[in-house]
Amino acid sequence: MTPQTQTVDTRTAADWCQEFFTALADMDEHRATDTVHGAADSGLTRQQILLQVIAPAQALVGEEWAAGRFTVAREHAATAISDRAIAALARHRTPDARGTRGRVTVACVDGEWHALPARLVAETLELRGWHVDFLGAHVPTSHLIAHLHATGPDAVALSCSLATRLPTAHATITACQAAGVPVLVGGAAFGTDGRFAELLGADAWAPDADSAAARLEEAGSVRLTYPDLGEHFTALPHLADQEYTLLSRSRRELTEQTMAGLQDRVPAMSAYSEQQREHTREDVGHIVDFLIAAVYVDRAEVLGDFLAWTSAILEARNVPARSLLAALDVIAARLRDFPRTLAVIDAGRSAVTTTSRPAHSRTNEDGV
Repeated sequence: MTPQTQTVDTRTAADWCQEFFTALADMDEHRATDTVHGAADSGLTRQQILLQVIAPAQALVGEEWAAGRFTVAREHAATAISDRAIAALARHRTPDARGTRGRVTVACVDGEWHALPARLVAETLELRGWHVDFLGAHVPTSHLIAHLHATGPDAVALSCSLATRLPTAHATITACQAAGVPVLVGGAAFGTDGRFAELLGADAWAPDADSAAARLEEAGSVRLTYPDLGEHFTALPHLADQEYTLLSRSRRELTEQTMAGLQDRVPAMSAYSEQQREHTREDVGHIVDFLIAAVYVDRAEVLGDFLAWTSAILEARNVPARSLLAALDVIAARLRDFPRTLAVIDAGRSAVTTTSRPAHSRTNEDGV
């Protein structure tokens, strides 16, 4: 008898990532799970599968949504499948590899619902030998602090994707440190270089799950500190002008006033369907929220980056991005006594991509 030759699977992490993304795009949970198991059988480590297969595939899902090729429902379904694939992969973990380095609590700040990045951090830390308490999305600060007092972790890893949650993140960082627990932060809200992590006084920042694990390991006994950055800016002197306080208290009123002003500036709004009107209100609310966050940290790019991103989203959906300018004009007209806020709005205008299409030539069901 001729001995059978065993076939060696030569697919790379990039190949498995493409297969996993295809399963996500088809909303096929069974195929997605089979893919991560196949990647593991081929020799990829669990950490490689988490960070080189699942994470980049999920990023592609976000890009497809931004380009208008995935609906919100399809994007949510893909995210849920990714989460369950992570759970399926976790069941193969070797039990005695856990908890030898120390204990870390991983959580999303209050109001932050994007839990998958934090989940990737939690899984990576467990694979690297940490005992991890993963608290998930939208963790109220008071509940988080109660958990810290009950469990006494060596560190907290806080995730925040949306800059609108930076004021809450600041309060959470301060509360954790007051409880005697150092704070490592990550997520898009803190900037690609961690600038807002430093500004808000976090003990450390990491751009991704692998870096978060390395940062904790470098800390030894986990007294995390920024290298060569001196004192943390836990107090924000610019808030003394009260602009943030007044804006945050009048958020709902400002949104409704902007909606009323837009109806005067954009006559076509009188023919909007109820769905279009609600989408417009949501868009205006997002602009106001990012404006408030920008004023809190005194950084115009918080609003500018959001407007640039929104411009690209609107153009991909055949909606003129210049419609954002009308909303900014209405908001600015109502905030004439807020000099710092007006400066943020002025800087944000340049981030809006304008086209030659008139603002009233909307043919779909989107809002502003």
